[in-house]
Amino acid sequence: MRHGRTTANASGTLAGRLPGVRLDERGLEQAARAAERIAPVPLALAVTSPMERCQQTLSVILEGRADLPSVVVEEGVSECDYGEWQGEKITTLARRKLWKTVQTQPSAVTFPGGESMAAMQARAVEAVRRHDAAVTAAHGDAAVWLCVSHGDLIKSVLADALGMHLDLFQRLHVDPASVSVVRYGEGRPSVLATNTHAGDLSWLAPKAPAKKGRKSSRRRNDDAVVGGGSGPEDGLDKV
Repeated sequence: MRHGRTTANASGTLAGRLPGVRLDERGLEQAARAAERIAPVPLALAVTSPMERCQQTLSVILEGRADLPSVVVEEGVSECDYGEWQGEKITTLARRKLWKTVQTQPSAVTFPGGESMAAMQARAVEAVRRHDAAVTAAHGDAAVWLCVSHGDLIKSVLADALGMHLDLFQRLHVDPASVSVVRYGEGRPSVLATNTHAGDLSWLAPKAPAKKGRKSSRRRNDDAVVGGGSGPEDGLDKV
């Protein structure tokens, strides 16, 4: 999940890692709507970027839940280090020569005084896959966990899961407070949803075991069904 809209988003400023960037009123409303969608889904773990706006969003998501998961603040999913670009207006940055490269060949971009987009993707994917493997080992392959992060970070993780080169990741959209869903199978990841703003997410909840002592019947199977299959019982069209 991406954090809700911030004061920087609303003013057209690239916040980067600047401190004190918080959700605005609309961002809080977005986070509350996302909390309602996520509420039916048991969470084995919640991971958040250390940026205040992500921790604030996660607080809204977890408020009032009876099944509070463990929370991990993860540097690997922190905002891209935009270096000298952070704090600048987007309209100003769009006039710079590097802007075009960010749009067309992000794998070649290193922000002045900051990090490269390739390094950003590498650390984000490593962190997400590491936490996913730990959750699977501890809770089983049907367990669900949440990561609250940033637009470019999430786009880079989705690009990796889709097998897309980083240079194509600008084709993806990740809006404030949107939810995307990735399942990491033994053979390859499956992207179940991207950039969703509404809809029932209860289909993500593991099914109850048929008998006491038996594990959930929902197992990770990354084989693609020829013809498309029938989808989950509760209907993937609810996303």
